[in-house]
Order: sequence, then structure tokens, then C-alpha cells
Amino acid sequence: MKASKITTNAPFSFEAGGILPNIDILYHSSDRPYRKGDRVVWICHALTGNSDPEEWWPQMVGEGKLIDPAKDFVVCVNMLCSPYGSSSPASINPATGKPFMLDFPRTTVRDMVAANILIRKHLGIDKINILLGPSIGGFQAYEWVISEPEVIEKVAFIATTPRVCPYLTAFCESQRMAILADSEFLEAKSIDTAKKGLACARSIALISYRTLKGYNATQFEKEDDTLFADRAASYQRYQGKKLVDRFDAYCYYYLSHAVDSQNVGRGRGGVSNALQSIKAQSLVVGIDSDQIFPAEECKKHAQMIPGAIYKELKSDFGHDGFLIESDPLREILSTLF
Repeated sequence: MKASKITTNAPFSFEAGGILPNIDILYHSSDRPYRKGDRVVWICHALTGNSDPEEWWPQMVGEGKLIDPAKDFVVCVNMLCSPYGSSSPASINPATGKPFMLDFPRTTVRDMVAANILIRKHLGIDKINILLGPSIGGFQAYEWVISEPEVIEKVAFIATTPRVCPYLTAFCESQRMAILADSEFLEAKSIDTAKKGLACARSIALISYRTLKGYNATQFEKEDDTLFADRAASYQRYQGKKLVDRFDAYCYYYLSHAVDSQNVGRGRGGVSNALQSIKAQSLVVGIDSDQIFPAEECKKHAQMIPGAIYKELKSDFGHDGFLIESDPLREILSTLF
């Protein structure tokens, strides 16, 4: 898939307030141009992912895979506030010549969907045949099928919900507290700061993505006589460093607030009313061990969507099961293709 970027030629208004004279939107798409009649498969990526699904979802996307960019026209847009190319706190503020950092407008899931719609129109796509939204990408998928009901034919909501729950917000706030505890963050001298806070935030997030059973299966000490258990601690430090090496604290902070904005029922008479308006053929996928998007919640929301089908993925690894349990998830998603 090839990367492309557009700069809008009109002001962009943010739902929570604030206007930028233009925004950058980076996206990946099939190597060839879109042709009328192509089947369009649109993917919305997760929190710290990027717009290249062949990189973070290689089991699903690629030549000969379920999602084949050579066979279908595949698109994935880098969401606003991500540091991977679209406008974000890491972008240069033309008024100062420095990164926006904490001066970037607060961003919601609806803003992210608005950016996706700009790319859809830029590409000349009138109909999205299959929309796939795992995790926070699913937040966008829920919002999109409601805001453009005539555009999307089929959709898969994967390990996600139409409204953020208090438990997930508590995890997000704990991560923000870790970032704010790093004295470098509020000084905002450079985006290449607050690394300790970001590493801690990632460690907190990872616990929410996984499970007791998963950690016990992979992080037990190899030696029975170990004085101080360190394998799981080392794993947390390693995962924190991995994110620090590829992300920045300001983008992460803004994205965590975007998570808290998720509520498809806002201004639409509540979640149930909004879900009942969905016209797309809907597949809802829950994970039996997911802590932040519990399977019972996914099933409950599926029952509110006209004609929706609910499927459950079994995994010992919690929310991250959508990245780990490739074969059963592929079998579930194949029903849309």
C-alpha cells in the first residue's frame, strides 16, 4: 500500500472548539488509483497504530490475505492527533514555527471521522463496501455508520463499543496522571520530552489490554528459586521503551482524551436510539476476556443494531486478542467478504 498526504484547502472546525486554517491528513491506499466499481475496504486503526495496516495487521492485510490491496481498493487514514503524519500536537504550528504540543485543539472521535470523510471525498468514493474498526478504530466505525448511513454497506465492530465506559476512562486518566507527573510535560519545551511519563502510561495501558491468565502464561519466572520476580517488570519496561521510541507524550495525551469523547448517542437521543438508526449490515465481535470492552457489553450493543450478528472470539490475552487470535478472527470476518 502507498502513503499519500493531503492538506485541506478550507478551515477545519473541531467539535470541542477551535479552528485550524487547514489540516494535514495522511492515508495509505492500494497502489493503484481508485476505479468506480472497485470493492472498497476501509480500515480504521487503533490508538497507537498507523495508517499502514500491512504493518500492524499483517495476518489480515496483504497480497493473498483476506484483505488484499491488489484485489480490493483498501484505505486506512491516519487519525488526527496521531504522530504518524496527520495533524497533531507534534505538527508545526504556523503561528509559532514550533510544534503545537498543548496548543493543539482538543480532538474527538467525530473530528477523526470528519477527516476520514474528507479523504473519502478526495478519492471520489461514494460507497464503502466494508468498514472494519478494531478497538479505537471501532469508535470511528460506530460514529461513521451513524453519520453517513447511506455510504457504508457492511461494517465490523471489533472489540469496541459505541460509548466509552467508566472503567476505560479510569485507565485513560491514570495514564494522563502518569504523563502529567513527568515535570517535562507541562514545560512543553519539545515533543521529545516526558519520556518517563509516557513509558509509565504505556505500562498502565498494557495491563488493561491483557489479562491475569495471559501474563501468567507468558511472564512467570523461569527459575523456581528467583529471589525477586522481575520478568513481568522487565516486560513492562520494555513495552514502555518501545512506545517511547516511536511515539510522543503530547499525541498520546490528546488521543487518550479522544477516547473519552466516544459517545454516539450525544445529540442523538442516547446510544440505543443512535444504534437503531444504523443501516449497514453489521457484525459485532467481542472477546471473551476483554476487560475494557467486555463481551457482554458488545453483545448488548449488537442487540440494539437492526439485524446485527454477534460473534465472540476466545482468547487468554484480553483486548489484544484481536491482534493475536488471527485464524479465528479471519474466519469470523470472512463472512463480510
